Amino acid sequence: MDLGSNFPAKLEPYLLMAKGLKGAAAAKLIQDATSAPGVFVFSELLELPNIQELGKSEQHKKYLSLLQLFSYKTYQDYLPSTAHKDILPPLTEAQTTKLKHLSIVSLAADRRILPYADLLKALDMPTIRELEDLIIDAIYLDILRGKLDQKEQQLEVEYTMGRDLEPGKLEEVLAALQNWQTDKADRICFTPRRAETTSSVLATLDAKIQEIAKESEATKQSELEHEKALQATLKEVFEKQKEKALGGGSMMNRRPVGFERDRDGMLMDVDEDPGNGKGKNRKASSEAQPKARSKRNRF
Repeated sequence: MDLGSNFPAKLEPYLLMAKGLKGAAAAKLIQDATSAPGVFVFSELLELPNIQELGKSEQHKKYLSLLQLFSYKTYQDYLPSTAHKDILPPLTEAQTTKLKHLSIVSLAADRRILPYADLLKALDMPTIRELEDLIIDAIYLDILRGKLDQKEQQLEVEYTMGRDLEPGKLEEVLAALQNWQTDKADRICFTPRRAETTSSVLATLDAKIQEIAKESEATKQSELEHEKALQATLKEVFEKQKEKALGGGSMMNRRPVGFERDRDGMLMDVDEDPGNGKGKNRKASSEAQPKARSKRNRF
């Protein structure tokens, strides 16, 4: 959000109340608006016909001057009037602080760096501490943005709100912009030699840009090829490791013939299947032994 973008909305209630007010009531409204927190623009109120009529009254014209003071003038414009009470009414504390805030904005329109010494004089501030407090309040109120440089004793302004323009100043601003545009157009005049030099520089830059684009494309292609080769290598290594793991597992599961594992996983010798030929021979020999004994008993 821009600085001061919500300030016109703060003035809106006073614009509604100002319609139809005249004399003392209009003067009281000006006092209230210039004292109200957050109200820093007054041009719409100043343009109202019934407010302008206050300038025709000897009793109330000083309140029109007060509104003009807050619209586009500074605290320096107020100081001489303190000796002439009929020019401006006395300011309250709230009005004085607001006018000093607006004065900083006007000073910042001419230069970005504002030394403390100049601010102390322009704002009639007794101490640097009070000046810095005033500036900090202005920053919190969204009147300006900047940085206090206590070492260099200066205010570095970044942005400020916009103030109302004094009558006749708009024409001066437009004339200054017109002169700036004319001067710029006068400076942008190229001789044939300058135009040739400019074309040469642009052609060189264009060739350099194309060269950089080609190098970038080649680098990108090389990176893609490298990535493909890397992925292929990783896939090959993974397949070999997988085959090796499967082969080792089949050998581990084999066991020698005639052996089994006990509960502890140790190999132990077992008799062969009775249906095997060797088993029959063993049984036959065991049956032959009793027959031999019986034959010996006959003798």
